[in-house]
Amino acid sequence: MRLYLVSGNHHKFKEIEQLLPEGFDLDLITSIIPGKSVAEDAGTFYGNALKKIEAYRNSGVYLLSDDSGLVIDSLGGFPGVNSARFMEGASYRDKMQEILARMKGEKKRTARFICAALFYDCSSGSLLGAEGSVEGRIAPGISGTEGFGYDPIFIPDGYDKTFGELGCEVKNRLSHRAIAFKKLFSLVCLYNGQG
Repeated sequence: MRLYLVSGNHHKFKEIEQLLPEGFDLDLITSIIPGKSVAEDAGTFYGNALKKIEAYRNSGVYLLSDDSGLVIDSLGGFPGVNSARFMEGASYRDKMQEILARMKGEKKRTARFICAALFYDCSSGSLLGAEGSVEGRIAPGISGTEGFGYDPIFIPDGYDKTFGELGCEVKNRLSHRAIAFKKLFSLVCLYNGQG
C-alpha cells in the first residue's frame, strides 16, 4: 500500500519511512500534487493534523499526516501547537536560544514532545489516529547536531544527552513520532486485516 505524507518536511519523512511495516511504501504528497498552503491554526495537534488531511482529502490516495511540538511546563505549555510557527522564518537555533532565554534561572525544566498522527483511507473515507509523547526536560544549552527542530535542547527521560546528541537511531526508537506512528501503523494493519 502506497501512503502519501502531507508534509514538505524531509526530516519527518525519513523518520516515518523507517517505521513503515512490510508491504507499505511512503511518498510525499507533493510528488503527485502541488503543495497547498494549510493554515495550521487549530488549538490541538490532532486538529492541525486533521486540517492537513482535509486539504488533500479528494486526492484519491491514502494519506498520512501529523502535527507535533514541544510542550514546556514552566512556560505554560509553550510553544506547543505553535512549535513550528514560533518566531516564523527564524532558524531553529534562534528559536532554541529564545526558549533558553525565557527559561533562564528556571529550576522546573520538565517538558515533552507530543505527536498526533492520522491515516486517511481514500476508498472508504475512514480516518484512524494515534498519539505519542516522550517525557523529558529542557537542557541548559544547545547540544548536538543530529535530528532536527528542537532536538538539541530536549533530553528524554532516562538519558543525560539531548536528542541532538543521541542520534537518529536512539531517537527513532523512543520519540513521540515513533510512538505515534507505530501505534497508527498497528491500527492500519488491523483495519486492513493484516494484524
